[in-house]
Amino acid sequence: MEWRGTGILLSVRRHGESSAIIEVFTEDRGRHAGVVRGGTSRKIAPILQPGAQLDVAWRARLEDHIGSFVVEPVRSRADIAMSDRLALAGLNTVTSLLGFCLPEREPHAPLYRRTEQLLDLLGQVDLWPLAYLRWELALLEEMGYALDLTACVVTGATEDLAFVSPKSGCAVSRAGAGEWADRLLPLPDVLRGKGAALDSEILQGFQTTGHFLKAHLASNLGTKPLPEARARFLEAFTRRL
Repeated sequence: MEWRGTGILLSVRRHGESSAIIEVFTEDRGRHAGVVRGGTSRKIAPILQPGAQLDVAWRARLEDHIGSFVVEPVRSRADIAMSDRLALAGLNTVTSLLGFCLPEREPHAPLYRRTEQLLDLLGQVDLWPLAYLRWELALLEEMGYALDLTACVVTGATEDLAFVSPKSGCAVSRAGAGEWADRLLPLPDVLRGKGAALDSEILQGFQTTGHFLKAHLASNLGTKPLPEARARFLEAFTRRL
């Protein structure tokens, strides 16, 4: 059994004396693990940095075996990430969330393409936070927790939408919220692709997407908590405000 493709490196862990087990996210094969022989060597270890774009060739005796990878670098993102605290935190968040929630060997081609585009924006500090917020919306949608922000779930109105229901993920207008407003999540214009992308509104957007990542996505995956990398990214982003 074998295949070849391009993927984003999600994680690396030592295996035995000199090998490493890596997980990559590919367009056609989804999240896929394999052993890299000599993965801890001086030649290969620098290539195996989370977020790197790799050309990978996977081979195993049987389809359900972990198999082995032969890897070649396509482009590294480590230098960009290491030069900026926010970029490093963002890169770690993306790779951690994908490793956390993606089912093994299940393709998610639209999310893969969106992730590649997002990581190629690393280092562009004016673009990254908004691009990452939109990526979180796409991640929720791909995992089956899409937010419906088109009209008020109570009144049907499409104007003056200010909140999101923490249970349904649907938009709620000010009129529809009434006395329940303090129990709802914020719906800044930036979440709907409108208005200026102010950092304060992006932070509100993270509050809302974070609720659904934690209370819906993570809770339905079992006992594993949401990766701490996201909290560290929010801390780095908040320091910019």
